[in-house]
Amino acid sequence: MTNSPLVQYTHYSPYHSGKRNHKIDTITIHCMAANLTVESCGNWFSNPAAQASSNYGIDSTGKIALYVDEQNRSWATSSASNDHRAVTIEVANTLPQAPYPISDAAYQALIRLLVDICQRNEIQKLLWQADKNQIGQTNKQNMTVHRWFANRSCPGDYLYNLHAQIANDVNQKLQTNQIEKEEQQMRYNTLEEIPDWGKPTVQKLLDAGLIAGDGQSLDLSLDMLRILVILDRANTWEK
Repeated sequence: MTNSPLVQYTHYSPYHSGKRNHKIDTITIHCMAANLTVESCGNWFSNPAAQASSNYGIDSTGKIALYVDEQNRSWATSSASNDHRAVTIEVANTLPQAPYPISDAAYQALIRLLVDICQRNEIQKLLWQADKNQIGQTNKQNMTVHRWFANRSCPGDYLYNLHAQIANDVNQKLQTNQIEKEEQQMRYNTLEEIPDWGKPTVQKLLDAGLIAGDGQSLDLSLDMLRILVILDRANTWEK
């Protein structure tokens, strides 16, 4: 279990429960209820008066911080069972009052962080039904909110009402990344497998003896094919 490579600042909080007793399958987004920097939020999570923490934090500039390793259960949601299975994220608010809005930079950073968390923890899709009764039913809903576990407004109505959009934005990027990953892994072994836009180039290179292969074992990746076509169209082979 790893932490996000997107982290730009680390300030470990001592207030956590050590190793999780459940695999990560849930996301819980919190609001700071203030326009804190990730540094000041980290200082608060180290304050004995707080007795609280989250795995990550995002400030209004979009800076991402780590406070508790993903392998550990943070003290964030007033629910041990939720925090053992959820990655918890605190997001700064541009106004310290309801509905606790966030900046566009913070939103974009949140989407990037969520995509990364999902990919590393094999969460195929974010699901949001705004239904407290579906807590723990991660095949139906794998996003939770603090207000479901305590008498709090967290994450504020602004973020709460954005949960469906957040799920949609993350899922679109997850799908795009999966397609790009599959394309990068694609290999063309025969001339017949080459897309029409690349066949003339490959045939030319085979005829000229510039690439090895007899049409049965080309082993060309999609990226390599694209490079060959670009060079061919630039008349590189004829110079």
